[in-house]
Amino acid sequence: MKVSLFATCLVDMFQSKVGKATVEVLERLGCEIDFPESQVCCGQPSFNSGYVKESTEAMKRMIEAFKDSKYVVAPSGSCAYMLHEYPKIFKGDPIWEQKAKALAEKTYELTQFIVDVMKVEDVGARLEGRATFHTSCHMTRLLGVKEAPMKLLSHVEGLEFTELPGKHYCCGFGGTFSVKMAQISEQMVDEKVHYVEETMADFLIGADGGCLMNIGGRIARKEKTIKVMHIAEVLNSR
Repeated sequence: MKVSLFATCLVDMFQSKVGKATVEVLERLGCEIDFPESQVCCGQPSFNSGYVKESTEAMKRMIEAFKDSKYVVAPSGSCAYMLHEYPKIFKGDPIWEQKAKALAEKTYELTQFIVDVMKVEDVGARLEGRATFHTSCHMTRLLGVKEAPMKLLSHVEGLEFTELPGKHYCCGFGGTFSVKMAQISEQMVDEKVHYVEETMADFLIGADGGCLMNIGGRIARKEKTIKVMHIAEVLNSR
């Protein structure tokens, strides 16, 4: 399968190891990966802040960047979902609506692509320890990807999994929410860290970089020993 990597801003700027792990996992499964260098931000931060018109220029660049791709895969449920919103945003546009639909129909979050498209549940990963999983809001509630990460983690050799209490609660990141409503966000992430501690987990795993950055930052400030890992890194563990 020929796959184009949609790296996302956070992976590009802060979490390059996640991008590398994503590529290595997909290549090990037989995919041929390319990286369209003209890709930019998907426009989600500005769009969610109400700057709809201003966001469309970035969206158009993304549509053009991936126009020749067969599949577009992102290590982020949130960013993948944003591309699925493009058809609504460009609804009625004689030029961009159909192009937006074409991009949305071939865009997948990483675990969604592996399980639902490639029909693989065991990637041969191995990681010793106890883990819990943070279900990010956009990925589960909006993109609708709930089972794929669990199926993949259940086949990671050596990994003891404990379900996270209050898993449906937001971690408090929410993009610009954590900046505009910092005090509320802090209370929310403190609650999330408390639940993680309850599991006695060695690893907190997630599939969205923003959530992991937020929770991981709070864990670090509280000087906890829990290691935060993106699911792509877990699946790439051997």
